[in-house]
Amino acid sequence: MKHKAGFVNILGNPNVGKSTLMNALVGEKLSIITSKAQTTRHRIMGIVNGEDFQIVYSDTPGILKPRYRLQEAMMNYVNNALADADLILYVTEVKEKPGIDKNITEHIKKSGTPVVIVINKIDLTNQEELEKIVAGWDEIIPGSDIIPVSALNKFNLDNLLRIVLGKLPEGEPYFPKDQLTDKYERFFASEIIREKILLLYQKEIPYSVEIEIESFEDLQDILRIHAVIHVERESQKGIIIGHKGSMLKKAGTSARYEMEKFFGRKVFLSLYVKVTKDWRNKPALLRRFGYN
Repeated sequence: MKHKAGFVNILGNPNVGKSTLMNALVGEKLSIITSKAQTTRHRIMGIVNGEDFQIVYSDTPGILKPRYRLQEAMMNYVNNALADADLILYVTEVKEKPGIDKNITEHIKKSGTPVVIVINKIDLTNQEELEKIVAGWDEIIPGSDIIPVSALNKFNLDNLLRIVLGKLPEGEPYFPKDQLTDKYERFFASEIIREKILLLYQKEIPYSVEIEIESFEDLQDILRIHAVIHVERESQKGIIIGHKGSMLKKAGTSARYEMEKFFGRKVFLSLYVKVTKDWRNKPALLRRFGYN
């Protein structure tokens, strides 16, 4: 049997469960997950290898209309994922009206790339409603495979994998067979810190935050990580730090525990908060923070 390999890119609107789906398909937590929109800012690859196949999944930011430069960069990741996909997994969920984003569905149809419609969160509906949703999507993108799943409960993912493998083109692996992702350890450290901020803080605060890893030292028995939390305004700095540093300590402790599970060793984490005005609209800063 010939080897198969390809890029399977996961697209969809915010909060439909794209990151949960990719983590479940890859078998590792590579994308951070919260209930807030715009949790995913980067394109994150997760690589699944078998003896005769390599699937390179890509988690992408939720589709939105950009309001500032950061969101423009996020949508560039989505556009790139549309352009280089061998297979598109378009993720929707049972509460989302079929074809609500006509612009993206038209782009998918015009791309000529095979597409699988993944209807997520089916545990939140019944069979009759699900059949209506499936029929709606079949009318919008005729001929596409439509797979109902529950990414959270890992329901029907074996069937989804079977369909993905059936549509994967023949080819040599793009990455070494023991590689899990295209990202480095520093990236995951910054994402873990950002996840805790998304979970701990409310309103605009998490969206005004960017994490920069200033140093990442691997001392064999311990990782020493120094990170800067960038915010846009002085008032946000005070909220992040909290009374006598209480909130910053809480975020740091939670992030350190998560890092120790992820990296499998002890972590020393120090956090510093810095005001970097209007960083979301400054191209030079966005490049520095990895939004290329």
